[in-house]
Amino acid sequence: MHTRIFFNQLKMGLILYTRVPAAMFWIIAFPVVMLLAMGTVFGGGNDSASKLVWERAGPQTAADTLLLSVLTAGGTVVEIASPSDAEARWKGGKLPIMLVGEGGRYTLRINSYLAGQAMQAKAVVQQGFLVAQARAQGSADPTLIPIVMSSPGGHQEGPYAAFLLPGLLGLNVLMIGVFSTGIVDVTLRAKGGYKRLATTPLPRHIYLGAQVCVRLIVVLVAAALLMLVGAIVFGIHNQGSYVSLAVVQLLGAACFICMGYVLASFAETPDVYSGIANLTFLPLMLLSGVYFSLDSAPDWLQRGADLLPLTPLLRALRAIFNDGAVLGSQWSAVAIVATWTVVLFALATRRFKWV
Repeated sequence: MHTRIFFNQLKMGLILYTRVPAAMFWIIAFPVVMLLAMGTVFGGGNDSASKLVWERAGPQTAADTLLLSVLTAGGTVVEIASPSDAEARWKGGKLPIMLVGEGGRYTLRINSYLAGQAMQAKAVVQQGFLVAQARAQGSADPTLIPIVMSSPGGHQEGPYAAFLLPGLLGLNVLMIGVFSTGIVDVTLRAKGGYKRLATTPLPRHIYLGAQVCVRLIVVLVAAALLMLVGAIVFGIHNQGSYVSLAVVQLLGAACFICMGYVLASFAETPDVYSGIANLTFLPLMLLSGVYFSLDSAPDWLQRGADLLPLTPLLRALRAIFNDGAVLGSQWSAVAIVATWTVVLFALATRRFKWV
């Protein structure tokens, strides 16, 4: 009998979930939108070229021609602009870097607000300038340190989208736990939905188990769609076991679903919960390396972030997806997430209430 009740609750939960457009967008469509947008803007392919605006007032000299040929041969797209046009674009605030000058006398103008974004172009221009000088003097090109493109695990090369996609898989389970689970829990309690359920023969563990399974199914569907889009648009594929990837994904989902129930226990209304949820979600998203590595952050901040549940989850997802790591090699990351899950489950069970 309990089995039939469970599957009825599961079916009802899935039907209700598909009838909420906002939930469907944020959990299923939003990660795809972020993958397409950020994967394209920040280097969706290995052949993406850098761009450089060159402000030049006078005619092109031999030195300018030589520097231009070196830069374009290296894959840089150079746009020549007059001083007035270049100044207008600079004041627009979108240019991280601009090359100024002619005839061998150049200056690199770097936007102080976008200095980090300008560093790659700065290195390319400086290297091109040294090569152009050597060729102008009839000398051999400077010997440069060889560059080897490789992923951390050495399994495959990949674009930024390959780093981003596992991050979005982890972000998705965080969102479904903190927002989808918690807000539903608070809303039902505030509107008396739980009170009515408490008067029915429906066992609490059957109801909660069905709700958890609904969200786990949504997580897997969203992950499958995200990986499909990644394969079609960016040519990136899971290099490891899909079973291992699913196990880590489901463990993370269980962890954050429990977190959602814990957070919901501290709020009496949806408005109060929104503040609590954002206060939890934003630090986890920013400090766990969803979009970018925290390697340049202070050591104390990196060590603290390593103890958060999302950081080891992303580490395991990226190791499996990008480098084909086996689940056993990620035991430390899995252990941290599992510990968080056990603690949060105990708290959720202790604090859950119908009214």
